[in-house]
Amino acid sequence: MTSGGTIGLRGPVNAGECRTWLAADAPTYVIAVFLFALCLVLMAMKGIYFGPDLIAVNAQVFAISAMLMIAMDAGWQLWRHRVASPAAFLRDRYLQPDRLSRLLAGLPMLAVFICFMPFFSKMKAMIPLFNAYTWDQTFIGWDRALFFGHDAWQVLQPFVGYPPITAFLALLYQVWFLLLYPGCLFFCFFGVDDLTRRRFFLCFVLSWTVIGGALATAFASVGPCFLQPLLGDPHFAAQMAYLNAADGHIPVMTLTVQQLLLDWFHADSRGLGSGITAMPSMHISMAFLYYLAMRHVSKRAGSFVLVFLALIFVASVHLAYHYAVDGIVSIIVTAALWWSSKRVFAWWDRQRSTAAAPRSEPAIA
Repeated sequence: MTSGGTIGLRGPVNAGECRTWLAADAPTYVIAVFLFALCLVLMAMKGIYFGPDLIAVNAQVFAISAMLMIAMDAGWQLWRHRVASPAAFLRDRYLQPDRLSRLLAGLPMLAVFICFMPFFSKMKAMIPLFNAYTWDQTFIGWDRALFFGHDAWQVLQPFVGYPPITAFLALLYQVWFLLLYPGCLFFCFFGVDDLTRRRFFLCFVLSWTVIGGALATAFASVGPCFLQPLLGDPHFAAQMAYLNAADGHIPVMTLTVQQLLLDWFHADSRGLGSGITAMPSMHISMAFLYYLAMRHVSKRAGSFVLVFLALIFVASVHLAYHYAVDGIVSIIVTAALWWSSKRVFAWWDRQRSTAAAPRSEPAIA
C-alpha cells in the first residue's frame, strides 16, 4: 500500500493484496450488505420476495457492456499501433500482471453493482406500497416560485422546443444508461486513483439508496408526464401535446419508455428499470456523481461530463420526466454524500493505520 491509503496494483496477485483491497473498501461493502438486508426485510413486510432472475439479467448486461468495451479498446489500439502480431499485442495488453491484479481487485465491487441495481428497481416499484403519490402539487408550486409563476418547461420551450432538439435530448436521456454499465466498469477496472474510486463506489451505493430510495419514497411524486394518466391532473397536457407532436416529425424515444413504464405500473411489474418516481432525479444524481469523480481522472473528461450533466438536466425537464427542483435537490444531496465519503474513508484509513501500527511492549521491571 502506498501513502494516503492508495493501493498499488503492480506485480503478481497474492492473498495479502486481496485482503488489502477488501479492507480498503470495507465501508462500502458493510453499508451495501446492510442495505441489502434492509431491502429484503421491507420487501418481506409487503409479501414480496426477491429472486435471482433480475440479478442474472443485470449480470448479462454488464457482461455485454464489458465485451463491447474490450472490443472497442482492442480495435482502437490495433488501429493506433498497427502492430505486426495483433494476437501477441493484445495478449501483452490484457494479460499483464498489473491488469490481472486490477481485474481481481474490481470483481467484488462489480458483484455489489450487479446485485444492487435490481434491488433498487424492486424498491422503486414498491413506492406506492409505502407512500401515496401526494407531492406533485408541492413541487409544481416550488418550480413556479423559482421561475416567477411559470413552469420550468415553459421557460425552456423557446430555446429547446423544436422537434430535432427534442429528439436529440431524448436520445441523450437514454444514453445516460451508459453511465450505469460501462461507467461502473471503468471505475472498477481502469486506472483511477484509489481515493476517487472508493468515494465513487460509496456514493454510488448511497445515492441510489438515499436519493433513489428513501427520499423518493418520502416525497413520492410521479412527475409531469405521469401526472394526468396516474393522478388525473391535466396540468402538463400542453407539454405532452408538444412532445407527441414533435414525435410525429422525429421519433422522441422517451415517449415509448414512458408508455412502457405506465404499462409496467398498471401490470404491477417490478422488473429491472421499472418503477415511477420524480423527486429526486437519479438521472441528475448519477450524472453529477460522474462529474465529481471524472474531474479527478482528467480535466477534459470532467468538462465533458459537466456538459452532459447540463444537457441531462434540461432534458429531464423538457421531456416531462421531472420538475426542475428534482434535479436541484439531487445535486445538493449528491454533493453532500460526496463530501461525506471523503470523511468516511479518512476515518477508516486512520483506524486501519492504528490497527496495523506496531505496539510497543511494556518494559519489564
